[in-house]
This record gives sequence, C-alpha cells and structure tokens, in this order.
Amino acid sequence: MAQSKFDPRLVRRAQDGDGLAREVLLSRLGQVFKKYFRAKVGNQAIVDDLMQCALIRVHSGLSALKHPDRFKAFAMKAALFELHDYYRGRHSPKEQVYDTQILSEKAEAASDRFASTLDIERVLSVLTPHARRILELREYGYKYKEIAEILGTTETAVKMQVKRAFEKMRNVFADE
Repeated sequence: MAQSKFDPRLVRRAQDGDGLAREVLLSRLGQVFKKYFRAKVGNQAIVDDLMQCALIRVHSGLSALKHPDRFKAFAMKAALFELHDYYRGRHSPKEQVYDTQILSEKAEAASDRFASTLDIERVLSVLTPHARRILELREYGYKYKEIAEILGTTETAVKMQVKRAFEKMRNVFADE
C-alpha cells in the first residue's frame, strides 16, 4: 500500500517537535495550497500571500490537531478560511514590502491633508463615548461580534452604532 503524502505518523512526529517532519509536511502542503489558491484566485502575488498565511495557520494550529489522520481536511479548512478572509476584504499579507519613494509621497500627501485644517477632535466630539469606544475597538482589529461581547450588546447594535457614527462624521466633513 502506498504511503499518503500526509501520513498520520508524519503528522504525529511533527506535532511531537520533529522539525524535519514538520518541514516535510508543510512543504508538501505548500504544493497543495499553491494549486488550490491558483485555481481560486489566479494572481501569483496574492496566491503566494494566501499560501503563506494558510501555512502559518496550519503551523500554529498543528499542536491542537487531535486526529492526525484528518490533517489534510484540517489544512484545507485553514486554506478556506484564508480565502474567505481574502474575498471579504479582511486578508492582509503578513509581510509588506515598502518602496521608500512611495512612502515619502504618501507622507507628503498626508501632511498636505493635515494642513488643510482637519480638526479630528472636533469630528470625534460629535460622537458619544460609546460610539468612540466601538470605533476604537474596530481600529484595533476587533470584529463586530467580539466588540458586542466586550460591551455586552448585540452584533447588530454594534454595526448600527458604527453606521451612525460614520454618518455623523460625514456630516461634519460636509460642513467644513
């Protein structure tokens, strides 16, 4: 009988700290992910980012896998989550390359915008402390559901607060 690419014994060794087994496993998985993402997305740069993020997900969660014989299903679920994040606009590459000229142009444009008398404190003053807190948590990367849990409210209420806050801020910008 032919041995599977993701033999449960190999998975178990990787879980037990065998670096070579983990490297072999992730290398084989990388090939599968590359084909999967290429078929779904096509753009090579995005494929590479999605592949790396999915591999990080698998690497991070490998020790929690209770059934080594289900490794491929576990890994493909991680790939699917990355793909969903990408389609929902939540995907962000873990590594970014910066062009210094582009950065300096952006900084210059930002300083021009700042100089055009945008008073952030005045804009934020139209919000309730509750709305400000929600926007602050969103800025820190919390999801609506997590914010609702933190504040003891519903996800729908949080989304409505965000919508109303942006409407209020838009009105302040329109008045300037």
